[in-house]
Amino acid sequence: MLAQETSHPQSSFLVALAISLILHGLILFVNRQSPESLGRPAQRIEASLVMRADTPKPETPALVTPAKPSSVKPSTRKKILAVNKAKTRQPKASKAQWSVAEREEMNKFLRELGSPDKAAPDTAQRAMAMAREYGREQARQDETGEATLERLPNSPPVDPFSLEMYLDALVKKLNRSAGYVRNDPRGNGVKSALVQVKINPDGSLRSFKVLNAGDQQAEISFIKSVVEQAVPFSAFPPDMRRSARALGMMICIMPPSLSGGFGFSRSSDGTKC
Repeated sequence: MLAQETSHPQSSFLVALAISLILHGLILFVNRQSPESLGRPAQRIEASLVMRADTPKPETPALVTPAKPSSVKPSTRKKILAVNKAKTRQPKASKAQWSVAEREEMNKFLRELGSPDKAAPDTAQRAMAMAREYGREQARQDETGEATLERLPNSPPVDPFSLEMYLDALVKKLNRSAGYVRNDPRGNGVKSALVQVKINPDGSLRSFKVLNAGDQQAEISFIKSVVEQAVPFSAFPPDMRRSARALGMMICIMPPSLSGGFGFSRSSDGTKC
């Protein structure tokens, strides 16, 4: 019973296999007998196994984060106007018309700018300036009183300060020389007298002249002796030597009651003699 049951499925399988082979044979036969394939030789089919290379995956571009717009405003570049100097013609400047006074004032201003700054005068300089001013004033009085200059023609004026210093030196030397000359006070008169002494540029005595004797004969003789003892005096300073040929000095002889003492002193009040 068991053998029959197992043989039945095998026979069925074989029958199905045979039928399948027959059908496939028929299909092949029909294809070979088709008119398209009768006149054409069978083609040889060659096949080869080739390992397919891995296709590289396309690289995905990295995402670029867009930059944030800057809050700073871009600097605006100024426009520059270029000028072709070769072709541009400069307008001719009109010449300014300057008057003589304006030109002189401008030149003075430019000279002041070019000159170095003057230092402030110190005490010694101020004292010297005051002495010069006093000397000028005294010299003006001397020319009308006790001293006169015999000027050379077309000569420059004498510096008043220089004349002042020279007269002071003469008075000092007369007082020193008076100490070497004997004087008798019993011969003093009661009236005033006036004599004139002239000195050459080299300091020598040019003349001794009595202008008003009064009753002072003894004193006049004494003054003459003192002058002769004092000569030669100092030579004239350069500016006096260029301008004067002689210096005339007035000597007023006054009685003791009016003079107030013995000695030579400068005085511009010559009217008393």
